[in-house]
Amino acid sequence: MFTNKLILGDNLEILKTFDDNSIDLIYLDPPFFSNRNYEVIWGDEGEVRSFQDRWAGGIEHYLAWLKERVLQMHRILKPTGSIFLHCDWHADAYIRCEILDSVFGTKNMVNHLIWCYSIGGKSKRTFGKKHDSIFFYSKSNKYTFNEKGAIIARKQNTHMKKSVDKEGRIYQEKIVKKTGKRYIYYEDEGKIAEDYWTDIETLNREDKERIGYPTQKPETLLERIIKCASKEGDIVLDPFVGGGTTVVVADKLNRKWIGIDQSVAAIRVSDLRLRNQHSLYSKPYELLLRKYDYDSLRNKDAFEFEIWIIQKFGGTPHSQKGADKGIDGHDPNGAPIQVKRSDNVGVNVVKNFSVSAKQYDKTLFENNVKQKKAVGFIIAFSFSRGAIEEVARLKNKEKIVIELIKVGDIVPYGKKPIVKLTANELENNKYALNATAKSETEVEFYSWDFDHKPEVGFKADI
Repeated sequence: MFTNKLILGDNLEILKTFDDNSIDLIYLDPPFFSNRNYEVIWGDEGEVRSFQDRWAGGIEHYLAWLKERVLQMHRILKPTGSIFLHCDWHADAYIRCEILDSVFGTKNMVNHLIWCYSIGGKSKRTFGKKHDSIFFYSKSNKYTFNEKGAIIARKQNTHMKKSVDKEGRIYQEKIVKKTGKRYIYYEDEGKIAEDYWTDIETLNREDKERIGYPTQKPETLLERIIKCASKEGDIVLDPFVGGGTTVVVADKLNRKWIGIDQSVAAIRVSDLRLRNQHSLYSKPYELLLRKYDYDSLRNKDAFEFEIWIIQKFGGTPHSQKGADKGIDGHDPNGAPIQVKRSDNVGVNVVKNFSVSAKQYDKTLFENNVKQKKAVGFIIAFSFSRGAIEEVARLKNKEKIVIELIKVGDIVPYGKKPIVKLTANELENNKYALNATAKSETEVEFYSWDFDHKPEVGFKADI
C-alpha cells in the first residue's frame, strides 16, 4: 500500500529507486540560477553541499545538474502525467530549450505560464522584474487537465454589456453584428485562466502562511496547479520540497504525495507544517530520515511496526493480525520471520521460534537444515546473552540456523537528545528561556511550541 512520504536525501539518488511510470504530477521549484548566497536558507550540511555542487562551474554545470534530475522525472511520470517546472529569468530560456524541450519534446509543451506579482524590491535602472516562469509539459498528448481546477473569476469586459437575468444572475453579453450571434457569459461560472496569472500574490512578511522560508510559494499557487493537473488519489511529487507547500496542499486536496529535500531543516519544517494541519482523520505519512527516532519506533503500533520492518528487511509481512502462531512474515525464499518490538529479547523466544519455524513449513525447514541455511529470522532491537547462546547451541548441536537481526542493522536509528529548559523571570511577565541538549550526535534541528498541549500534539511556533 502507498504511504505518503517525506524523504531526506539527494533527490537524484532517490528518484533512481522509483518505478517507471509511477507518478501522476511533478511540481519542482529548484534553486534558481542566481549565484547568490541567500539561496542557502537553512545552512545545514545537506543544503550547503547541494549549493556548492550546483556552483562548481557556471551555467553549463547548473544545466547538467538539473537535466540529469529531469531525465529521472520523465522516466517515472505516467504516460498521462505532467510536470510543472518553476524558475525565474536567470535561466528560464536555457531550461526550456536545453532541458525540457530536449527531454519531453517540443510537441509536449502545454503552456509557458507567467506568474505575475507586485511584492518585492524595485529598481530605478530597469523595469521591475515581477514574474516567474512555470513550464507545463506533458509526457504524452493524453495528460490530465481538469477544467474546474483552472477556473478563475470573470472580470467585467468593457466591450461587453453587463446585465442581470430573471434569476438575479449577472452576465456579460456580446453580439457579433456580422453574424447576429449572441454570446452570454455568466460571471458566477468564471472562466479558464489565461497563461499569465495576476490573481495570486506572493507572500508578504505578515502573511499567516509564512514560515520564514524566503522562497516560500503561496498555497493558492500550488492549489491551482494540483487541482487542474491531477485527480484525487493521484501521486504528486515535489523533489525540492523546501518549506513543504506542495505536500501540504496535496494533503489537503486528498492527493497522495512524496516530498524530497537534501536539507534536514526543510524536511523537519515540512513535517511540522503537516502535523499542524493533521487531525484524527488525516492519512498517515512516513518520515524517512537518515536516522529514525528510537522512541518513535519502540512506541509504534506493534502490528504496523511488524509490517514496516519486515518490508524494510526485504520480506513479505503477513496480513492477518494475531493468528500468526509466532510467524509475522517470510523472506523471499519463504523462511519465516518473527518480529519483537522490544530490547533484550530472551532465550525462550528463540526456543519457541525454532518450534514455530518447523511447524510453519516442515519441508522447507528440513531442506534449510540440510543445506545449512537459516530456517528463520528473529528481528528485535537487541538480544540477551542467553538468546545469543541458544542460537549458537542450535547451530552446533542440532544444525538449526536461526539468524538474530537487530533493527539497527536494517534501519539506522538514534535516540532523542536529553533537553533541559530553564526560565528566569526578568520582570513582570517577561522571561529569559534557555535550552540545552545533550545528544549522542549533533543536534541538527530544533523547534518550539510555546502552547504545547499533549492531547493536541506538537504544534511548532518556531
